[in-house]
Amino acid sequence: MPDLLSRLQARGLTLPPAPKPVASYIPAVVVASGSPVFVSGQLPFRSGTLLATGSIPNEVPLELAQECARQCVLNALAALQGEIHDLGRLRRVLRLGVFVQCPPGFGDQPKVANGASDLLVDLMGDAGRHARAAVGVPALPLNAPVEIEFTFLID
Repeated sequence: MPDLLSRLQARGLTLPPAPKPVASYIPAVVVASGSPVFVSGQLPFRSGTLLATGSIPNEVPLELAQECARQCVLNALAALQGEIHDLGRLRRVLRLGVFVQCPPGFGDQPKVANGASDLLVDLMGDAGRHARAAVGVPALPLNAPVEIEFTFLID
């Protein structure tokens, strides 16, 4: 994906510094060239602060939750770049696991996840299309509204 950084820049987006783990894990695992890279769950940090905290939709409106999901994508790409050093090696997105903090009965987890999915497709075209799970949970680390784990394919 040699044009990924240019596409980000054209949309007014920049990759933040790779997020530091907040617990006992590493940001990404590279197995080998031509294989998947597993990026640990990313929270919606921007400049060291969560974009929002709390449950969707009671404390965090859907539109802000989608923005949080987009920020998780930027953080995942930053973590990926930190591991492989060249986003030109990125070939496609394989899978997202999207966790949405919400109350029982909330059923719009896919709409929240679309914030991430739509950005990846916008940036990468068909290579950004991916398998996905969007799951509602009662709580997330640091009271984040969204956490997303990623699987990318690199060469």
